[in-house]
Amino acid sequence: MHCGVGSYIGTPVQVAIGRNLALLSSSDRLYLDHAATTPVSAGARAAMGHALEHWANPSSPHADGRKARAALEQARRTIADVLGWPHDVILTSGASEAIQIVAARAKLERRVFGPIEHDVAEAAMGPDGTVLPVDRNGLIDLSALDDALAQGPALVAIQLVNNETGVIQSLGQIYERIRAAGSLLLADCAQAAGKVALPDADFIAVSAHKLGGPPGIGALLVKDLGTLEASGGQERGYRRGTENLPGAAGMAAALQGRRFANAMPRLSALRQTLEDGILASGGAVIAAGAPRIPTIGAYAMPGVASASQLIQFDLAGISVSAGSACSSASMKPSRVLATMGVPSEIAECTIRVSFGADTSEADIARFLGEWRRISERANARAA
Repeated sequence: MHCGVGSYIGTPVQVAIGRNLALLSSSDRLYLDHAATTPVSAGARAAMGHALEHWANPSSPHADGRKARAALEQARRTIADVLGWPHDVILTSGASEAIQIVAARAKLERRVFGPIEHDVAEAAMGPDGTVLPVDRNGLIDLSALDDALAQGPALVAIQLVNNETGVIQSLGQIYERIRAAGSLLLADCAQAAGKVALPDADFIAVSAHKLGGPPGIGALLVKDLGTLEASGGQERGYRRGTENLPGAAGMAAALQGRRFANAMPRLSALRQTLEDGILASGGAVIAAGAPRIPTIGAYAMPGVASASQLIQFDLAGISVSAGSACSSASMKPSRVLATMGVPSEIAECTIRVSFGADTSEADIARFLGEWRRISERANARAA
């Protein structure tokens, strides 16, 4: 069975694009694409406004610079404390830069990574890296990991939470193997930080805009700076560029607010309601047998192409996506789903729904109502 985009490609796309400013300002839209980015929390906005008063360069030696430096270091300490990280924190422009820094400068020759990592990890780890297989739920094959580690010490990059399916890797088991082999673990925690407990790892990449902070700021958590080659510049020589004090303050405030962490039990119940409704309407839940974070789910509507779904949901005032925001604009088939062995006729009909800290029962009811309408219209046309 092929999904078939049909008549939904063309004019509706142009209409949706032409209305982009209205879509952004409309108060009646339902935003369910928080895995792409989250609204900046009120606490983060207030902290950023206050930090903008310290407009001097934090690296300048004069009194104004020292005042900015003090504020920056306070934000750094808050980020570390809330994340439960007792080691070093390098402030970056986001998780992507954090991953690139480690991939380029970790003091090990070999690179090993999972096949469903974020695109930036695949690119940064290089074409000569060893790619580990996953099972049908997207979980790393531990036997293959052992085989790769037996070939010598390596930097191993694994996501804690997959950005398309929400699948959670067993990084505790994985890190035991990596550490015993004298290797290093880079954990991409962009979708996990501020929501669930972070794992033990040598390097952890986090991003503020996934947890209610501003875009353009993130952090690389480093257990031992001696495992990473310095390059000069700011951040104790591990990153070049003027420090983003307002961004760091906003990230610290967003983490300190714990809005996502506090909402996780409620969001878990909401996701169950969502998935019960999707299954009852003939849909499918991707990786239903794997542990998954409550904030991200991938769902297939058989017979209706992802592109068609996105357009129809968008015109109904609902924002969802077809996987990672970094690749969904191209509407190419999902590399993640293909690697997991999801049949193409299902993958081509799959969308991602992701919750925010304030997502409500009414939001889920509205989404399910539109899901049913889209599915019923498709079934009627096919009859």
